[in-house]
Amino acid sequence: MNRLYEKEYPELKKEDHYTSPASSLPLHELKMLQDYIHSANLQHLGAKLPNAKKQMILLKFFKSKKNQLVEVYSRNGEEVIHTVGKVAVVGRNFVMLKTLFTRYWIPFTSIHSAKTPFGLPDVPGSHQHVVIDQELRRKLLTNFGDTVASKEALRQQFFEELLETNLKSWKGTKLIILAGKSYHNRIRDIQKGVVLLKGNNKIPIHKIQYMKQTRMMSFIERIFTKWFKKL
Repeated sequence: MNRLYEKEYPELKKEDHYTSPASSLPLHELKMLQDYIHSANLQHLGAKLPNAKKQMILLKFFKSKKNQLVEVYSRNGEEVIHTVGKVAVVGRNFVMLKTLFTRYWIPFTSIHSAKTPFGLPDVPGSHQHVVIDQELRRKLLTNFGDTVASKEALRQQFFEELLETNLKSWKGTKLIILAGKSYHNRIRDIQKGVVLLKGNNKIPIHKIQYMKQTRMMSFIERIFTKWFKKL
C-alpha cells in the first residue's frame, strides 16, 4: 500500500510518513484553483460590501507583494503622486513602502491605483513567512503578547496595524506630511486620532494623504545626536 501511495503522491512524503492529500489535483493545479477561488470570493464579498471593497483588495494585493517592488499612484487633493518602492509594512488601512534612502506611508483612502512595475515578474508572496525556531515557538506559546510586541516582523505576521498605531513607533521622527497642506516636522505624540507635531501643529490622522521620511537624513541626525551627547 505504501509503495502505491508513494508512486501516486511522492510529493506528500514527510520523513517516513505521508500527509493526506488535500485534493486529487496535482499541487500546482490545486494552488492555481485556490488562488482563483480566493480572488472570486473577494470580488463577491466586495460587491456585497462596496464601502470596504477597496480596502480589502488593496490589503490582499500588498500582502501578496511583501518585500517586493510596487508602483502606487495616490492623490493629495488634485495632485497625483507616483511612488515606487518595496512593500515594507502592510497595515489595515495603509501601506509603507521603502527605498534605499526613503520611507513612504500611503493610506488606502488616497490610493488611486497600484501595480507591479512593468518588466518585473509577478511573483506570489505566499512563500514569505517568519521562520519560527523552537525557542521562538516556546515564547509564543508561553508569552504571546510580549513576544509579538517586541518584534516588528512578528507584529506584521500576526496583526494588521492601523496607521495611528504604527505612527506611535515613530515618535521623534521628522516627516513630511501631506494633509491638505504640507508639514515638515517631528512627531511629538499621537493622541486620539491626532498627530501632534513639534511647534504645536495638530493633524487629524484621517486627513493624512501621504507621508515621507528621508532615511539618510534621519541616520545622519542620529549619529550627530549621539556624538553631541558624548561631548
